[in-house]
Amino acid sequence: MKLRVSIAALCGAAISALAVPAYADESKDGDRLTAWEASRAPQDDSGMIATGVARARDRLDSATSTSSLLEGDITRIAPTSLSELFRNIPGVRSEAGVGTTNGSYTIRGLPLVSSGAKYLQLQEDGLPVLEFGDFLALTADTFTRADLNVDQIESIRGGSASTFASNAPGGVINLISKTGEVEGGSILASAGLNYEGYRSDFDYGGHLSDTVRFHVGGFYREGNGPRHIGYTADRGGQIKFNVTKDFTGGYIRFYGKVLDDRNAMYLGTPISVTGTNSDPHYHDLTGFSANSDSLLSRYIADSPVMDENNRLTQFNVHDGLHALSKAFGLETKFSIGEWSISEHMRYADQSADASFLFPIAIGPIITAPALAGAPGGSLVYASGPLKGQNITNPTTINGNGIAVLTNPIHIKFRSANNFTNDLRVGRVWNFGGGDLTTTAGLYTSRQEFHSDQAVADALQDVRGDGGSALFDVVKADGKSVTQGGFLDFAGPVGSHVSRDVDYTVIAPYGSVNFHRGKLALGASVRVDTGKVEGTIRANEPTDVQTIDINGDGIISDAERTFAFVPFSRDMPVNYRYHYVSYSFSTNYRWSESLSSFARYSRGARAGAERLLFSPAISRVDGSLLNKKAGYDPVKQAEVGLKYRNNGVFFNLTGFWAKVRETNTQLQPDANGFTTQQLVSRGYRAYGGEIEGGIRRGHFNLTGNATVTNAKITAAENPALVGNKPRHQAALIYQIMPQYDTERFTIGADVIGTTSSYTQDINELKMPAYTTVGAFVQIRPIERVELSFNVNNLFDVKALTDVSAASMPANGVTLAQTLYGRTISTALRFYF
Repeated sequence: MKLRVSIAALCGAAISALAVPAYADESKDGDRLTAWEASRAPQDDSGMIATGVARARDRLDSATSTSSLLEGDITRIAPTSLSELFRNIPGVRSEAGVGTTNGSYTIRGLPLVSSGAKYLQLQEDGLPVLEFGDFLALTADTFTRADLNVDQIESIRGGSASTFASNAPGGVINLISKTGEVEGGSILASAGLNYEGYRSDFDYGGHLSDTVRFHVGGFYREGNGPRHIGYTADRGGQIKFNVTKDFTGGYIRFYGKVLDDRNAMYLGTPISVTGTNSDPHYHDLTGFSANSDSLLSRYIADSPVMDENNRLTQFNVHDGLHALSKAFGLETKFSIGEWSISEHMRYADQSADASFLFPIAIGPIITAPALAGAPGGSLVYASGPLKGQNITNPTTINGNGIAVLTNPIHIKFRSANNFTNDLRVGRVWNFGGGDLTTTAGLYTSRQEFHSDQAVADALQDVRGDGGSALFDVVKADGKSVTQGGFLDFAGPVGSHVSRDVDYTVIAPYGSVNFHRGKLALGASVRVDTGKVEGTIRANEPTDVQTIDINGDGIISDAERTFAFVPFSRDMPVNYRYHYVSYSFSTNYRWSESLSSFARYSRGARAGAERLLFSPAISRVDGSLLNKKAGYDPVKQAEVGLKYRNNGVFFNLTGFWAKVRETNTQLQPDANGFTTQQLVSRGYRAYGGEIEGGIRRGHFNLTGNATVTNAKITAAENPALVGNKPRHQAALIYQIMPQYDTERFTIGADVIGTTSSYTQDINELKMPAYTTVGAFVQIRPIERVELSFNVNNLFDVKALTDVSAASMPANGVTLAQTLYGRTISTALRFYF
């Protein structure tokens, strides 16, 4: 495996580095914290903030809304994915439960029209993982993992991010790595107790001399994952390292990462719904748990399709999403006279293969023959232990009588490579009896998006524990309509596509901040210019051919439907966009412990991949037919109050936002089939956010809550104007009480949301829910820690997405839920 070779090489380099004599003074080494001591030291995230600001500064002197999750918080939460972890960040709405990757995120009422993260940027060590976080099936968390390398996760929310990051008007979440300040490291072994999942983590760092330090760490994991699917789906890991040379007035750091990891993608869960639109009741189908089962199955694997060269191939759904990343970068800060200069660059060689099932319709299995164009036909199992047997009891099969029309989808992301560079120059001037801080910078990036997509249509029954199987539809004359459970090998029209598009961003920016006494005034501006060029192509209804895939000499209806994309149908993409972002702020520090701020900002987010194949782009020359579609502007205002004193802190912020959005959205059509549609809308949101905490002796309590009032202000369908955006709850909240002693730590992580609408027409609701996580850490002896974690302790059915727009006539729909109860344990040794 490439990962093992890469890890071996990097470990060898690390061992060689450790062999270098350390010339540091012994007394100085003795003053440094060890990893064990650092883990037991009181953790405080209320001091300095470095993400999304011109230079690091005290939070009470910064007109920003910021938060941090420290390493101790992360290990206690024990998340299975970043989307689970980000549920703990104030203001962030994280739709988790889809697997390790492909989470969907938004912030402070900004719309989540599609999947991924459009207005919220995910960064590693200050640079974006992907320039755009909402590529279809390829989100920024595809190439990002939280492990023992992470020192803390900083978040900045609101308009201040508009001018210090491109394409991040809503905010930034930044995973910050350890860099060797602490001596030593740890090894952690963890395992699921009620699910199959095994993982080993390690990290180690320290000083090679007084001026040279390093850190290296990583993980490897394997298992079925939190849902019962019947095969090993999660397998792989990563390794990261960095080396820092400190010198007078600055430092220079080199760092790298190798990621080779695969995971299952859980997209859509069958569920029963009764009651009314305003008071629905969601229940498990007989033999299938929405919390712990999946349509992924040991009996559904190979799917024949045409590849990017129009040759017959097949992909294996069991491969899931396989992400590969090799990244290296440089970061340096130094001074020349009164000027401070920073340079931060990273190149990432990134690719992925995504193989998954995407269910698009659900109903009684007895209606399958009519759906396949063979009314009165019979049903025969096409896979699994009953393959070849007739389904004689369709109305009661598996105890539920339900079937799903699903799309086996394969997307080969040949390149998601990106290069980012951020050069910044600053100086503090004595001016008017105060400090005038000026900063000028230039951000450049190039993001590749080269992919090939193939889709088929298949029929499967609904059975839990990874036991779902495909079935065939046979006409009354005995001729099969389907082939091996596949209704066709074309999928929806236009779903076989190739994209070879490159995005270039150039963004000069600058800021001024005047600080005198208790008052600070700030202003910043950023000018983004983007160039998008490449080619795209997609199949038309007539682009199909016949292939006798089983070689039996009999051509079934399905075998006549292999979709392909003619190379002669390349369409150009060639357009530019340009927008200006700005932000104005004031901060007043009333006392050592109290400050207030206000800010007004305008930012934007480029349209990116979601515009391809849409009417916004000319199919003749690739230009923008609708210039406004090139980017979506976001206007925001904030006022806030911050307090910090004697173990108590709270941050109270009021916010307002106005958004214009062009995007594609998955919606149910009149027949209940999930389809992709172009939407062009306006949104408005306002509300309040509170975050606080108190530490008294061994007891610590933190929490946050966000109240949001959002509505659609303009839409392609006038009937939607005035409605609430789908999935937007009026309240989301999180509370974490802990009791920490030398020998043990015990606590809980309570996260909840009020109800919301499944779709923008505002008919069917998703109920409110509260999940409770519990954790216990036991330290029987020094340097040893045993922990137990339970997520979703009470196995609550927490829905984050429902495909139906109103109460379905057949009483079933497709949904996305958070994981049910998962129990894990871990043993950690410090050295």
